[in-house]
Amino acid sequence: LPRGAHRASLSAACAAAEPHCRQQLRHLQDSAGTAARLPPRLEGRWVSTGCEVRPGPEFLTRSYLFYANRLFKAFQFYYWDPWCRDPSYSLVIKGKLRLRQASWITRGATEADYHLHKVGIVFHSQKAMREVASWINQTSGEGCSGFLPPGRSWAPGALYEVLSAKTERDCTAALGFAMHELSLVRVERHYQPLLQPQQSGSQLVEELYLGDIHTDWGERLHYRPTGYQRPLQSALHHVHPCPACGMISRADEHHPPILPARAALPMQLSGSWVSTHCEVRPAVLFLTRYFTFHGSNHTWEGHYYHYSDPLCRQPTFTIYASGHYTQGIPSSKVRGGTELAFKVTQARVTPMDQVTVMMLNSSEAGSCGLAGSWSAGVEQDITATNGCLALGIKLPHTEYELFKTEQDTQERSLLYIGERPTDGSSPDSPDKRPTSYQAPLVQCAAASEEFSNYISLKYVGRKDANGNEALKPLPVAFLLFIALLFLRWD
Repeated sequence: LPRGAHRASLSAACAAAEPHCRQQLRHLQDSAGTAARLPPRLEGRWVSTGCEVRPGPEFLTRSYLFYANRLFKAFQFYYWDPWCRDPSYSLVIKGKLRLRQASWITRGATEADYHLHKVGIVFHSQKAMREVASWINQTSGEGCSGFLPPGRSWAPGALYEVLSAKTERDCTAALGFAMHELSLVRVERHYQPLLQPQQSGSQLVEELYLGDIHTDWGERLHYRPTGYQRPLQSALHHVHPCPACGMISRADEHHPPILPARAALPMQLSGSWVSTHCEVRPAVLFLTRYFTFHGSNHTWEGHYYHYSDPLCRQPTFTIYASGHYTQGIPSSKVRGGTELAFKVTQARVTPMDQVTVMMLNSSEAGSCGLAGSWSAGVEQDITATNGCLALGIKLPHTEYELFKTEQDTQERSLLYIGERPTDGSSPDSPDKRPTSYQAPLVQCAAASEEFSNYISLKYVGRKDANGNEALKPLPVAFLLFIALLFLRWD
C-alpha cells in the first residue's frame, strides 16, 4: 500500500478497535451489575470452571460443599498435567467453617475461622502413591514417618488418612497442603446475558472467591491471605457453557474428573487485551489491566488502573508503561506455558485521588517525577527519575515472565500472564519466574487492529461550594497510603 493509504487504513482500524477495548474498561468501571453480599451465603456446592494452576506448579480442580450447619466437605483433585486429564491423587477434606467480621484489610471480604476434622487421600496410580509416600516419610515427624511402608502396592480406591483431629495426627505438610484459603471469603453475583440468539434476558452467576495461595512454597503453610485465587462458581448458577462444571460437580475422591481434551494453541500475543473483571492483589490492591503487544517489532504498552474498592469504582492512580519483549520459548517447568523477558523502559503516572497526590508530593526530590508538582488527573512522566520510588517502580527494569493463551467456551481468546510474587517483589531474575498465572485477560482487538491510544478513565468527582470538581474522600485513605508504600506494580 502507498504510505497515505496505509495510514488511512490504520486510522480506520484504530477507530474500529478502540471502542471494543474502551467498552470493556467502562463495563468494568461500572461494575457490570456485580453485587457482593456481606456476610456471604456459602450453602451449596462450588466448583472449578477448568483446570487450575497453583504455584509450584500444581494442577488441580476443586469441588467444595458447604452445609447450613457450618460443616463443609471439600474435594481437591490433583493431576500430572496442566489440562487436568491425568489424575495423580485426590484429597477429601472435612471440617467446620465459621464466618466472622468483614475484613478491615481486604475491602469487600469476610474473615473466617475454620477447623479441619479429617483429610483423606486416594491415589490414582502406583507412581503417585510412591511419590507422595516418599514426601511424607522423609519430611514429616515421628507420627507420620511410617505413613506407608516402602514397596506397598497401590490399592485402587483405598482411602488413607493424612489428618485426623481425633488422633491429633497431621501428615499434610509434606503435600504443601493448607486450607488457609478459607480464612478470606467473598461471594459475587452478576447476570450473564443468554448466548442463544433466539433467547433474551440473562441468568444468574455466583462466584466464590477464597484466599490466595502464597507463591513461595515455604511460606504457604502459614500465610494468611489478603488477595484471592481463581474463583469457584456455584454448581447451580454458573457461566454457560461450562463443560467442566458438571464433571467436577459429580466427581468424588474415587472418581476424579477427566476434563475434555483441548487443542493446544500457539502463542499469539499480538493485539490488545483487557481484564475481564476487577482484580484483587495481595496487600489491598484492586486494579484492571489493559495491554497492547506489537508483534512486528516486539514492543508492548500496558495500562494499570488502580482503585481503592473491590468493584473498581473509586480510582486512585493509573500507571502507563512501555518497552519491548523477547521471543518466547516453551516453558520447561510449566507445560503449556511460554517464557518471555520483558524490559520496561518508559512509564507515566496519573494520580486520581488526593491521598495519592499527597503521597507523591511528599516523596523525596528526584525519586518520582518533578517533586511537589503532582495534581489529580494530570499525567506525569517518571522515566527521567528512573521510575517512582514511592510506587516501587524502577526503570529500566527487566521481568522474567510466563504467558499462555487459550480459548474459552465462547471461543474468545484469553491471555494468562504469570502470577505476581506474593511478597510484593518483582520476578527480576530467571529463578523468580512465575509458575502460576493471574486472572486471564480477554482479547479486545486483534493484531491487525492494534492501536496505542492512551485510554483515560475520566475521574468524576463531586462539586464543591464554588462549583469546581472536588475529589471524593476515601474511607480507607490511611490503609491505601500504607499499601502504596509496599506496592510493586505488575
